[in-house]
Amino acid sequence: MGFNVNLESSPPPSLPAEIAGAVVFERSLRAQRYRLTLRRDGTAVAIVPTHGSLREAERFVAAHAGWLARARARQLRRPRAETVWVPGTPVLWRGQLTEIRIAAEGKTPAVCLAADVFPLRSLEGDLRKPLERHFTLLAKRELPGRAWELAAATGANLKQVTVRNQRSRWGSCSARGTVSLNWRLVQTPDDVRDYIIYHELAHLKEMNHSDRFWARVAETCPYWQEAEHWLKRHGGLVGL
Repeated sequence: MGFNVNLESSPPPSLPAEIAGAVVFERSLRAQRYRLTLRRDGTAVAIVPTHGSLREAERFVAAHAGWLARARARQLRRPRAETVWVPGTPVLWRGQLTEIRIAAEGKTPAVCLAADVFPLRSLEGDLRKPLERHFTLLAKRELPGRAWELAAATGANLKQVTVRNQRSRWGSCSARGTVSLNWRLVQTPDDVRDYIIYHELAHLKEMNHSDRFWARVAETCPYWQEAEHWLKRHGGLVGL
């Protein structure tokens, strides 16, 4: 939720001109310290702990203005997903940029991504929506089984797995033991997919991003930093 800017009796310090008015302040009941993040849509968000103040939050943002400028520059350099898919368009598939190819002639029109073949009603126009429907169905077959497998291996108290069309995150976890996974994980490498599952399973024990949480992630997924780096570099190829 948005931060109440009238909490202070005197005005907060001014932010640098290049970021003034470009930061959303949000109160978090779970946060224990100030944080600054840059969402995939370009929105900068300052997280304010329960007992924090707008004045201190603005000081924190001002002190990290350099980091924010560098993060925005990196975001602008990230490759983005093609908006229209036609034969020949490179698409992220199983972790690799793979061209959409027309499959050998048969009774039904179809295209290939590497060794996978996807039947379509037509090869005309934008193929993105029909292909993403195939990806979603595939994700619903693959991701829950893998989540239950990793939950059993780690002793996580998983109750339910859902596959969703999340627009700004790879996964989420509820206090009731439900892990929700983004269907786009089928487009990532297997180890990155597994990292996201390990990450959400760790939230079943630690519903935060504390040091204890990251220690739990590292215990089950020692390559988690490499996976995070891959997501930051390539997430734009699937629109995240």
